[in-house]
Amino acid sequence: MPMFVAVLTVEFALDGNDNLKAKRRVANSLKQKARNRFNVAIAEAGTENSLTRLRLAVTSISNSESHLRSRMDKCALMMEAVCTEEMTDSEVEIYAVDD
Repeated sequence: MPMFVAVLTVEFALDGNDNLKAKRRVANSLKQKARNRFNVAIAEAGTENSLTRLRLAVTSISNSESHLRSRMDKCALMMEAVCTEEMTDSEVEIYAVDD
């Protein structure tokens, strides 16, 4: 039976942001809400040196591809709904891992 690994990448534009503390507040809030609600692993990926962009990578593993896609789609929708910043990009990639 194959296992599936999903990677959701979301990017936000932090318009008007000029300090690291404000960026971290947005990032930490989104990360905590995603972890608590969807039991996923999540980290900032690739935008550590920018104050006006935030990219988060979310990952999860399941033996059901449809369940995994649904979880990632709901996670992206939740992040867009709870964040006051504009989501500029969202992408889900699913990989099958065979024995």
